[in-house]
Amino acid sequence: MAASPANSATQWWTRRRIVMALWLLLGIVVLLVPVLWNTQAEAHRATGPNAIRRVLDDQVLAWNRGDLEGFMQGYWASDELMFVSRGKTTQGWQATLDGYQQRYQAEGKEMGQLAFSDVEVEMASHDAARVTGRWNLMRKAQRDGGTFALNFRRFESEWKIVRDETTSDETTN
Repeated sequence: MAASPANSATQWWTRRRIVMALWLLLGIVVLLVPVLWNTQAEAHRATGPNAIRRVLDDQVLAWNRGDLEGFMQGYWASDELMFVSRGKTTQGWQATLDGYQQRYQAEGKEMGQLAFSDVEVEMASHDAARVTGRWNLMRKAQRDGGTFALNFRRFESEWKIVRDETTSDETTN
């Protein structure tokens, strides 16, 4: 039995509508992929280098108001935290805080004004980064400075320093 001309025309229009719908769907996908890609990239930037820089900015603000425990909020609160400076390795958050307190808050000591410069953030993965830069500390009697290399790790939505390697330049008065 041969198909009627009306049936052939209906089948042709149905196939054409399906093809047009598929092309429309493909067009929408092609338009959405870059938008979704950029959204993910923006989310990565917000949770990566920018978030790490905010941790460092918060540390500077805390230091400059004399809040050493606030400064330490940038560090991983763990016994596995490692701080390397002046040829000595300190293990743990509390031991690192104790060292800072002895050096900068003991009687006759001053914290001064801290600044970071030349900060570079290199993302190792979505939850790990290496940060390098310079630190400068202005105090009444002297100016200190040096370099730092920090390993950051993201814990859920927070970035924390898990290893700090800090060197000191010669002290200048």
